[in-house]
Amino acid sequence: MTAASAEPAPVTVLSADDARRIALRAQGLLGAPDRRSGVRGVLRHLGAVQLDTISVLARSHELVPYARLGAVGRPAVEAAYWGAGTSFEYWSHAACVLPVEEWPLFAFRRRRYRDRGQLWSHQVSPETYRAVLDRLRAEGPLTSTELGGAKRTSEWWDWSDTKIAVERALAFGDVVCTERRSWKRVYALAEQAIPDALFGQDRSDEECVRTLVAQAGAALGVATRADLLDYHRLRAEELDAVLADTGLVPVEVAGWGPGGTRAAAWADPAALATAPRGRHRTTLLSPFDSLIWDRARTERIFGMTHRLEAYTPKYKRVHGYFAMPLLAGGRLVGRVDPAREGRTLVARQVSLAGEHGRERGRGARHVEALATALREAAAWVGCDGVRVGALHDERLRPTLEKLLAD
Repeated sequence: MTAASAEPAPVTVLSADDARRIALRAQGLLGAPDRRSGVRGVLRHLGAVQLDTISVLARSHELVPYARLGAVGRPAVEAAYWGAGTSFEYWSHAACVLPVEEWPLFAFRRRRYRDRGQLWSHQVSPETYRAVLDRLRAEGPLTSTELGGAKRTSEWWDWSDTKIAVERALAFGDVVCTERRSWKRVYALAEQAIPDALFGQDRSDEECVRTLVAQAGAALGVATRADLLDYHRLRAEELDAVLADTGLVPVEVAGWGPGGTRAAAWADPAALATAPRGRHRTTLLSPFDSLIWDRARTERIFGMTHRLEAYTPKYKRVHGYFAMPLLAGGRLVGRVDPAREGRTLVARQVSLAGEHGRERGRGARHVEALATALREAAAWVGCDGVRVGALHDERLRPTLEKLLAD
């Protein structure tokens, strides 16, 4: 057979369940956790851990390693992220903690910001910009308060000129945040804070994007084109220019297309090499966890439509202010809206799968997983008791409260 007449290689077809298990393993939620590598290992593997200001059970960047490693000490989580020279903060999926090894990979985004010049609608003089850099060069890392550029109000558009300048320098890559103190960014000159071997690298835009797409594919396991775009918030033309050269392989996933049809996707070859097996984590997930931060992907893989309702008026909320999906047996089986009152973890609102319509009552099978997740979360944040508020199926309360009391 000549090369011209050769048939194309058949595309691997995955079932929806295969794809779900591959995704769970790729995200570190199926199989034995890598406790030796710890929090830094989780960060390096995921490539990005999203930050958010909301703190209910804990902040989101703490919840991500907790979901994978169990009750790792919260001080250890913070120490792994901040001040150790192993990570930095930048714009990826959103504002994220990133492994310091990825500093060269975001050069394409820093160049784009610099080419745009003024960011947002703010204007700041070159003199103010230079003054911020000179101050950091002379005094070392400083917060915006120490720079004299804290917000005058809570509104971002009322930043002082110094705050605008240092945030612009952060976007351009002249300044980097490798530490937070009391949730405040600590700004340092990038040339001083980033290791020389990484700071001196000069990668093309194409090389940056190609490496980030391959990393996203490994972190997702199996992903559609839209999933890959969303992971680091890339542009379509950037992805399309490199996708064929990332090492990811084309597959089709049954049930991912319209009406349950097959959908084209891309997979990490390592994820296809062995069947995903092992212990499933039972845990509560941050809404900003990379397993579920893409709402369309979450619905496609797990059949759950989940939205963060923190910014929804209270009377319009369905599942609560910071409802956390409950992962058990490799599926999303419910939601918990948590709070803390002293040393008590309060599950303000709880719903389990199968509590409505024809399946009403089938949520009973998930009660044990719910109790396990609540007890572990309570112990992790220093609570010695759990109280359940609104429960969508009150028939489950006696069993749940007995399990929580044991």
